[in-house]
Amino acid sequence: MEIGMLWFDDSQLDLDKKISRAVAFYGEKYGRSPTLCLIHPVTLDGGKEIVAGVQIRQASSVMPDHFWIGIEEKSKRIARTADRREEHPPTRQSEQLSAVVTEVMSEKAA
Repeated sequence: MEIGMLWFDDSQLDLDKKISRAVAFYGEKYGRSPTLCLIHPVTLDGGKEIVAGVQIRQASSVMPDHFWIGIEEKSKRIARTADRREEHPPTRQSEQLSAVVTEVMSEKAA
């Protein structure tokens, strides 16, 4: 997930209710249901893997009491990686590097 909504909740509610509130707000605001919620390991504290229909994952990059909610888009991430590989094929780069190394070695030998 590259884009999402950051939700803060340090209330005394249990984790399920905090996530459910965030999921409901996300749905109202964006008109779509989120599929993923990233939570700091301390906040998660060994909680459930799915709450309110959303997959829950630990992420130490998310601050405690914050919830990063959005839609996971694996296929786009894979496609972007493939596009980058097509733009800069490793064999082409390796061939160019090999040619430069060969040229430098030839100059040193002469």
